[in-house]
Amino acid sequence: MFNSVMKRYVVSCAKHIAAVPSQSRCLSTSPATCKSNQPAGDAENNANEGWLKKLLVRRIEPTKEQHSRMLSDKEVIYELQTHNVRPDSIDGYLKNYEQAVQLCQKIPNLQYELIGSWSVHVGDLDQYVHLWKHQGGYAAIDKTNDILLNNQEYTKLCNQRGPFLRSRHLQYMLAFSFWPNIEFKSGSNIYEIRSYSLKPGTMIEWGNNWARAINHRRSNDEPFAGFFSQVGRLYNVHHFWC
Repeated sequence: MFNSVMKRYVVSCAKHIAAVPSQSRCLSTSPATCKSNQPAGDAENNANEGWLKKLLVRRIEPTKEQHSRMLSDKEVIYELQTHNVRPDSIDGYLKNYEQAVQLCQKIPNLQYELIGSWSVHVGDLDQYVHLWKHQGGYAAIDKTNDILLNNQEYTKLCNQRGPFLRSRHLQYMLAFSFWPNIEFKSGSNIYEIRSYSLKPGTMIEWGNNWARAINHRRSNDEPFAGFFSQVGRLYNVHHFWC
């Protein structure tokens, strides 16, 4: 099997940190439950067909090809920032990061989109997690870093943030193709991040098993995002649940 080590965090949206502009959000709703007018036989056939769709998913066979090419789109790269903040500096940190997000949204031609920011309430306390999206592969990341490093206002905010932090970590990740597309949830929600360290060589097996399992949880609108690491700690998997 996977010989995985799992870490679980319960997180909630950080209210003080600016998120993506409202016009870029979409609302995910569950279909209303209503009485069906179709014959009982048709309803039973549809139910059986639904179960078959959950069980019959595309299986990826292990090959010599890189697992990242088979499990994901390499043109869209996600950046996971983990910041461990000093307990006495949380207000200053949140204000500083909000200003940095607002600045990034104003810089023209910057393909750097904030997907979400969370504060950890169970697990590593005083920790904040930020998920960013790069469109255009690693070339886009190089371009983004070059633009930001040459922006005096941005570098000033980064320097001011240093005293607020105890430590920080960054990973570049790819999204699993079998997970649902990321859709922003309305209202106040609790998110759970489950992180796994896999045994090398088991990523394809992991993907095949979760491609079947994820279908059983879609009806509850729980899956938010699923990623595997590319740069940083390798053989890491992160599942975000809402």
